[in-house]
Amino acid sequence: MDGLQKSPGDCVEESLTLRWAVWVKWCSGVVSVPTEPRAPRPLQEADAISACTSCSRGFITTLDPDKESQRAAGCTFDEDSDPNLCDLTQGEEDDFDWQLFRTHNAPHASADLLRGSYMLVNSSQHAAGHRAQLLLQTLSENDTHCVQFSYFLYSRDGHSPGALRAYVRVNGGPLGSPVWNTSGSHGKQWHQVELAVSTFWPNEYQVLIEAMVSRDGRGYIAIDDIMLLNYPCYKAPHFSRLGDEEINAGQNATFQCVAAGHAAEAEKFLLERQSGEVASVASVRHLSHRRFLASFLLDAVQRSYQDLYRCVTQSPRGSGVSNYAELVVKVPPSPIAPPQLLRGGSTYLIIQLNTNSILGDGPIIRKEIEYRASQSPWSEIHGVNMVTYKLWHLDPDTEYHISVLLTRPGEGGTGPPGPPLISRTKCAEPMRALRGLTATDLQARQLSLQWESLAFNLTRCHTYSVSLCFRYATAGGGGGHNTTVRECLAVEHNASRFTLRDLPPYHAVHVRLALSNPEGKREGREVAFQTEEDIPGGIAPESLTFSPLDDMIFLKWEEPVEPNGLITQYEISYQSIESSDPGINIPGPRRTVSKLRNETYHMFSNLHPGTTYLISVRARTTKGFGQTALTEITTNISAPTFDYGDMPSPLSETESTITVLLRPAQGRGAPVSTYQVVVEEESVKKVKRELRLQECFPLPMSHAEAQARGTPHYYSAELPPSSLPEASPFTVGDNHTYNGYWNTPLDPRKSYLVYFQAMSNFRGETRINCIRIARKAACKDHRRALEVTQRSEEMGLILGVCAGGLVVLILLLGAVIIVIKKGRKPVNLNKTPITYRQEKGHLGSMERSFTDQSTLQEDERMALSFMDTHTCGARSEARSSVNESSSLLGGSPRHQCSRKGSPYHTGQLHPAVRVADLLQHINQMKTAEGYGFKQEYESFFDGWDCTKKKDKTKGRQDTFTGYDRHRVKLHPLLGDPNSDYINANYIDGYHRSNHFIATQ
Repeated sequence: MDGLQKSPGDCVEESLTLRWAVWVKWCSGVVSVPTEPRAPRPLQEADAISACTSCSRGFITTLDPDKESQRAAGCTFDEDSDPNLCDLTQGEEDDFDWQLFRTHNAPHASADLLRGSYMLVNSSQHAAGHRAQLLLQTLSENDTHCVQFSYFLYSRDGHSPGALRAYVRVNGGPLGSPVWNTSGSHGKQWHQVELAVSTFWPNEYQVLIEAMVSRDGRGYIAIDDIMLLNYPCYKAPHFSRLGDEEINAGQNATFQCVAAGHAAEAEKFLLERQSGEVASVASVRHLSHRRFLASFLLDAVQRSYQDLYRCVTQSPRGSGVSNYAELVVKVPPSPIAPPQLLRGGSTYLIIQLNTNSILGDGPIIRKEIEYRASQSPWSEIHGVNMVTYKLWHLDPDTEYHISVLLTRPGEGGTGPPGPPLISRTKCAEPMRALRGLTATDLQARQLSLQWESLAFNLTRCHTYSVSLCFRYATAGGGGGHNTTVRECLAVEHNASRFTLRDLPPYHAVHVRLALSNPEGKREGREVAFQTEEDIPGGIAPESLTFSPLDDMIFLKWEEPVEPNGLITQYEISYQSIESSDPGINIPGPRRTVSKLRNETYHMFSNLHPGTTYLISVRARTTKGFGQTALTEITTNISAPTFDYGDMPSPLSETESTITVLLRPAQGRGAPVSTYQVVVEEESVKKVKRELRLQECFPLPMSHAEAQARGTPHYYSAELPPSSLPEASPFTVGDNHTYNGYWNTPLDPRKSYLVYFQAMSNFRGETRINCIRIARKAACKDHRRALEVTQRSEEMGLILGVCAGGLVVLILLLGAVIIVIKKGRKPVNLNKTPITYRQEKGHLGSMERSFTDQSTLQEDERMALSFMDTHTCGARSEARSSVNESSSLLGGSPRHQCSRKGSPYHTGQLHPAVRVADLLQHINQMKTAEGYGFKQEYESFFDGWDCTKKKDKTKGRQDTFTGYDRHRVKLHPLLGDPNSDYINANYIDGYHRSNHFIATQ
């Protein structure tokens, strides 16, 4: 080991410049060719010790054929040794590297170290468990050889510095388990180890030496003199070639390893898997003094056992390693799919083996069929040499499990049975249908049935089923067509009773039984049963429809969707639960009304307006009342009512004011929310308003707004209900403001109508009622002055001319009136039909009379208009004259600022009135207090629909018929559809100025 001439630096330099190295190895007398060297690892110079890998190229072993003696050479790590003798590589998967140690380069080295050159691991410099690996060159030998190296493990205190292990990796595979290992402190000396590796060309192997630091971490591990010997090892046995093993899964596998050498040299025999697992030896038997047999047994191997195995002997002085042998585990075959049933009868089954696809390994040398009854413990196996097979002598209606068995070569080559075919032999058709279907219990919603017991002579099969089928009809929703519910239920095996539940009450249920097996079916006759009645279902809330009025509610409903029997009556209950009228007691008494089964409506009368009623409706059968349908209905509120008989007389009157008596109104369904005093200016146009239904004034209008819009009415006061707890006087025109409305003084020159209006408002619903409580006539002096003022600008220029003409016209008109009053006789109403009949014979005269009549009327209108247009005094006198002459009625004269007297006297017959004077005549009658027509006129328009305008062309006849017909549309009376209109006939007679109106 001493005498090397090269230093570590020279070695590194040589490794960098060397491109090719020649290594010669005795291998069947063949010298290898030069190869490309591996890249050198960086030089480590820790503790002045470097690892030189490029200088170590391999070892050289020579055999001199001329000499009988043999010698060996290897890697001694000395400086004077041939650098081509070593080819060592530091490991790539370790924690640190081996160090090349030379004593002459480390003069201050520990005394525990031996002198010389070798690879060293100082355990004190590394952590416990860390490893350093050194790889020898890869070898591929053709003959027996031996790998030898020396090792040194020493610790001054006797503790183990670590472990030294040797691995043999084959064909670059996994490292596996160490084939040799040692640990502890072995003294301050070198020990030699031999590795007898029985791996030959074309396979190759590599030896790896590993040092692992112990927990103590003190001492040294070293190796030296790595030699490859071309003769057998002396301290380790050599194994003969280990052959492959093939075995079926589930069987026991045996490896028999034959070794040459001294068995005593081996302390332990192992069977190692390539994955690293190790099994102990079962037995060792000596064949001769230098040969022995080691047997390894693997019990019940499975597919996971398949791997490469080798035999290993271990001793402190060396280890023997055999080649890898493969354990091939074959899985016995088994069909993937069950056999197929081709045809079956009551005593046989024909099947197809269906063995094209299998699990496991072949080849298949035998096929068999195994079958057994499902409930039987026995089974039979039949050998089969065909694709199909027929099983004979089977029991009817019996289930069989049929499987296929396959066998491959070798012990235990028969695989498990394939998936079974579960098949049943056929049954015979049932003998007849079931009989004796009767009802044991009838209820409203369930029906209990029973029938005869079952027996095998009836079913003729162990596998059968009994079905109970029933049907019943139900009414379609919303009055639609009836629908039939059909259902079949399976009856438990061997049962002869069944209860049908959730049936509709009072329905005919049709039931039949069906007995079936795989071969046929028998159905019995249908039997009808009637379920009993039950309480009816609830009336659908959405079917409740109602129409509320002020004091009535019309309610309608539909029959329950589920009457569950015959409806005998309906019970309707109602009770007031809420009202906006404080005068109504809440809650009110509950009242109940019964209706017949065909009456699905009811009219509630005598109800309170503005009141909410809780109404319930429920139906009844013989079993009792059903569920109640509830709804809440609120009646409409009504307009307030006034306690006025006729129009009251004013309490006092001045030129600009009038004092009236205000009486509080009575709320109906809702309290009065406010009062208004409305003043309307009376004019000539007011005549048309008086002929219509009295309208109220819902739109608030102050005096200023009325003047701006040209509206004849305005609010003179708005009073809260609290200000009118009882009848109180109120002065219209007192020049005060009431709730924002100015009670402006009345103009003495104008006539006014005074209305008292009450309003109720509840939940967005408003009701208004008004009544005329006073009329203030204009004073004559002021009226005349007003008319003169209005027309003074227009008539000033022609006033003088018109005055003379007006006097003349007045005198002529007075004379005409006197003549007419003396010459006219009272009209005999009984002669009117006769006159009408006489007029029909003279059509030409009627046309002439109508033309003259129209001309005369136009002249009279022009005269009156002319009189109104000119002077005030003349107009007043002319109007008085015209009234007297046209109506022929006496009347009290007017006084300034006083109440108008009645121009009519009751109890006397008045002459007929001309059509041209009819409007003025009616105005005088309806304003007269003593005549009685005024009250009748005011109440007449309560039922008159004034909103519809008269169609002047409707019903009009041609002019030659002699009369015109006009129709006024009225509201029909409640319950009388025939009260629809009044006919008024305008008749133009033969003689001029004869015009009449007849009503029908």
